[in-house]
Amino acid sequence: MAIDKATAGQADSLNGAQVKPDRVVDARGSFCPGPLMELIKTIKAQPVGTVVELWSSDRGSSKDVPEWIKKAGHDLLYVLEEGDHWRIGVRKAR
Repeated sequence: MAIDKATAGQADSLNGAQVKPDRVVDARGSFCPGPLMELIKTIKAQPVGTVVELWSSDRGSSKDVPEWIKKAGHDLLYVLEEGDHWRIGVRKAR
């Protein structure tokens, strides 16, 4: 189930099928703040423009990660619930 723009805060109309991530961070089984910390570590190591997709089974990630993306000035591409986890796409903007 896709979370709409208002729910995700800033996601555009893209869905995960339209975007091919450059990197995937599989944080399934990790609990808050683990998935966010893994995403931050990966984003810092990538050049601007890189698309990173986070996989998280922690429900809190669907809200915490988009908030961090907005605060950090990156682009939230999508937040999708897929089975037992969420897929969150982000493009490094700075």
